[in-house]
Amino acid sequence: MNVKIDTHALNTMHQHATEAFPNECCGFMYGSDGNERIISLARPVINSKDGDQRRRFEISAFDYMKAEQYAMENNTTLLGVYHSHPQHPAIPSEHDRKQAMPWFSYVIVSVMNGTVDHTRSWRLNEEKQFDEEALEIPV
Repeated sequence: MNVKIDTHALNTMHQHATEAFPNECCGFMYGSDGNERIISLARPVINSKDGDQRRRFEISAFDYMKAEQYAMENNTTLLGVYHSHPQHPAIPSEHDRKQAMPWFSYVIVSVMNGTVDHTRSWRLNEEKQFDEEALEIPV
């Protein structure tokens, strides 16, 4: 599936990732879903992971509930989760795979030495493995 990211949404993700460095950041992505996904809004949430946040993120059940409520109230679709990988490529970890839901897109922002290096998107397939999504990023 193709995924397009609005410039403002992408900037929000990148800014959040650099501000959280060297820790992982996380947030929700909203927009429309059809022949292609269009991410028009990124909303940061607090990484609620206890302890070391440099290699893990966690989103609370309450924040997931608020994200669904926001989508309903604003007539938009909750499309997935973004998070950062400090000092690592934008490739999902085994932990990422185990926490993932099959209908969500997972955008990962690689941050190297405090600067965004690259951004990729992933989605679980029927075998519960990640497939990379074609990501259209504005220039």
